[in-house]
Amino acid sequence: MGSELVQSAEIQAYLDRIAGLGDTGGDARTKAIVRRIVSDLFTTIDDFDVSAEEFWHALHFMQQAAPEFGLIAPGLGFDHFLDVRMDIADRAAGISGGTPRTIEGPLYVPGAPIEKGRARLDDGSDSGEVLIMRGQVRNARGKPVAGAIVDVWHANTKGAYSTFDPSQAPYNNRRRIETDADGRYVFRSVIPSGYSVPPQGSTDQLLQAIGRHGNRPAHIHFFVSAPGYRHLTTQINIKGDPYLYDDFAFATHNDLIPEVVRRDDPEAIHAEQLNGPFSEIDFDFVLHDAAESAEAELMARHRAPAQAA
Repeated sequence: MGSELVQSAEIQAYLDRIAGLGDTGGDARTKAIVRRIVSDLFTTIDDFDVSAEEFWHALHFMQQAAPEFGLIAPGLGFDHFLDVRMDIADRAAGISGGTPRTIEGPLYVPGAPIEKGRARLDDGSDSGEVLIMRGQVRNARGKPVAGAIVDVWHANTKGAYSTFDPSQAPYNNRRRIETDADGRYVFRSVIPSGYSVPPQGSTDQLLQAIGRHGNRPAHIHFFVSAPGYRHLTTQINIKGDPYLYDDFAFATHNDLIPEVVRRDDPEAIHAEQLNGPFSEIDFDFVLHDAAESAEAELMARHRAPAQAA
């Protein structure tokens, strides 16, 4: 039986984007074959109700032979497709609102240092513009969630992530922040850059063959968790990035593009104990109640091991 979801206009248009049918470059036959393969795999996932955990287990199996499968999967739309299926399941269960989920990506590292209320993510070695990001974690009823953990990670100004980039100190641009009594968090860092897949690597060669690029816009990843609430996997994009609406991993969400305000007034600079202008983002996270304890846990998948800080 064919999947009604995969045959829907939304997913058919998505498959066209994945296969580069709207792009002038690439080979027409390769585009058609890639579209068919991805469509068939989407149908398999939906017909057999393959869970995200099962998908990531299978992906890890393939990564042991070909590590770039961790980039090929989001590039061919699988990460976002899994999110689409979970969003549909939520709507069917009457769950709406809250901060949207979006893809985790392959570059999370567990065990980042934990701070209370406020943290500095970067180690001071990057000359990029300072970013101050702050907000509140609330539940669906608008009440602050004290003691929530905001686990945040992002690239440096060269688009590289610590651990995967050996030139960076362990856990650079990575922290866990425990919200205060009012559910608030604040962190200081630098505005990250986007990145591209490794030039001439397997992912890049595949995308070039279908006329697509391998660039991601600048973004910041988050896990947000608290006892009794559903674990949230999300990210924000940095407004103004040229790839904001052309993310090779299809992770951009309109509700996850906050305003970036540049502050150059002396009073604001002094209040943050800085020496020059900085950028500021305000962003709140809204969590749903967990119907069962498993929903409060981080999804099981293979990730990089914790590092020695």
